[in-house]
Amino acid sequence: MRLGEVRVRSGRGKMEGGSVTIVLDERRRGTKFVELPVKSIINSPESTRMDFWSLNPYVGCEFGCSYCYARYAHRYVVERARDNGRITERECADLGSPSGLEPFEHRIFIKEREAVLAALGRDLPRIRRRTMRDGPQSIIIGSATDPYQPAERQYQVTRAVLARLRGERGFRIGVITKSPLVTRDITLLRDLARRHWVSVYISLVSMDIRVIKLFEARSPMPHARLRALGQLVRGGVRAGLIVAPILPGITDTLQQIEALMRAARDAGAKFIAPIPLRLYPDVRRRFLPIVEQHFPRLARRYRAAYDRTWDAPEKYAAAVKRRFRRVAERYGIQDDAEQEQPATRAMNRAAQLNMFDGWPGNVARGKARC
Repeated sequence: MRLGEVRVRSGRGKMEGGSVTIVLDERRRGTKFVELPVKSIINSPESTRMDFWSLNPYVGCEFGCSYCYARYAHRYVVERARDNGRITERECADLGSPSGLEPFEHRIFIKEREAVLAALGRDLPRIRRRTMRDGPQSIIIGSATDPYQPAERQYQVTRAVLARLRGERGFRIGVITKSPLVTRDITLLRDLARRHWVSVYISLVSMDIRVIKLFEARSPMPHARLRALGQLVRGGVRAGLIVAPILPGITDTLQQIEALMRAARDAGAKFIAPIPLRLYPDVRRRFLPIVEQHFPRLARRYRAAYDRTWDAPEKYAAAVKRRFRRVAERYGIQDDAEQEQPATRAMNRAAQLNMFDGWPGNVARGKARC
């Protein structure tokens, strides 16, 4: 994956002052959409050290969630392009750290649609061979950035990928999104489900509007996501909630979980998939200041628990998942892990457990039970 000069198919694209970067569009608030040529589109399990194939049509995400672990990938794309001589230092400064803006959410790389389809055609034979050898393969769409973020409305890369996969058979396809735009593709997803095992994971961490506004800067509100979930289920698409990440001390209380499960049940969720917070270095710089400002009593505990690791303490992670599953069972919602669905199974297995005894709170010590 690299930046380079390509032919612009739309009149919206433009070359910037001698640069090789193609700017497809620019918004008044400073967000730029930059074309990203690709040679390969699917990440193999070997390359990610996870047990699924992953596909992300976009690099960067306008939703700007403070806890998103994909922030490092954006920086990596820009720095590699600079080191390979594909962009200038000036471009690197603009794409990697625009003045006063977060690059991850204001410099969105669009993988050129025709190049994506060509790359998919080259990548799929490997997955077919693996399926014949090892059984159905899991493909996760949106493992890093949201495949239905606002850019998808215009560029439709995700829709093109799903349409291409309709010509295959026998995969386990998971789509992860916060966006109601996914309902645009209900018919396509239903068609896919006739040839694959398809699940749509609507990402929602809390019903608390304050929490959403603090940690997910520009993401859709909970009621919009739940309405989309209901539309998917009524449209014949298997859909549920992925609670990723669970925020220790903030969204893991019994009251928070009860509210979320009640709303999920009312929307018709078929499953729930809880995943604790992973705190990568690039994420800490964005996430922890919010905790310090709005949840000051938790700040020191976060720093202690994540001091030498990216992952939630092992005992805490096990305890909070049990809590979610007990509440979900009471509301008649199935634990997704029991069905060995691709997103939950893969992400849980990918988590590196660590040496900490547990989160220093009620969940890990078992004081608050449900």
